[in-house]
Amino acid sequence: MYLNFIKRILDFTLALILIVCLSWFFLFILMVYILTWQFPVFFSQERIGKENKSFTLYKFRTLKAEHLDKRRFLWGDFLRFFSFDELPQLWNVLKGEMSLIGPRPLPLEYLPLMAEYQKQRHRVLPGITGWAQVNGRHEINWKKKFDLDLYYIKHVSIRLDVLILIKTIALLLSFKKDVSLNEGKFTGN
Repeated sequence: MYLNFIKRILDFTLALILIVCLSWFFLFILMVYILTWQFPVFFSQERIGKENKSFTLYKFRTLKAEHLDKRRFLWGDFLRFFSFDELPQLWNVLKGEMSLIGPRPLPLEYLPLMAEYQKQRHRVLPGITGWAQVNGRHEINWKKKFDLDLYYIKHVSIRLDVLILIKTIALLLSFKKDVSLNEGKFTGN
């Protein structure tokens, strides 16, 4: 009941409230991109969704398209540090492609590299935050991430989702350094 009905209603309602309440912040972020002449504003990428179906994930762009050594820019670093780059994914939640909480959506190129048991993580909608994110995020290896994702799938409940939400807020307020750019790609098992 929770996974198939209540969770979607909560996701939609909370995403809509957040978009309305943060609309001024979205406009502010957009204005900074315009004033600093950093285009395009959005980054989009095909990701693996529920039941292995692809969807387009949206983020605020935090890297330049040029050579790797020169890809970072100050505004992008700021957004990434506070995880504000993830805010456009609220639109993915409204559209029903993502949930607020679930396994993070992986790039489409990872799907053929996954073992069958790893693909079970796609039995639910991917999330903006998830069990693996609050238990190590980029500091744990891919096997541990998949194990944590599968744990979430087997134990999904409103209680676990609230716990993940609380831990996510605590992590954001800890101002922990973002190391996601150092994370290696998944190469399969």
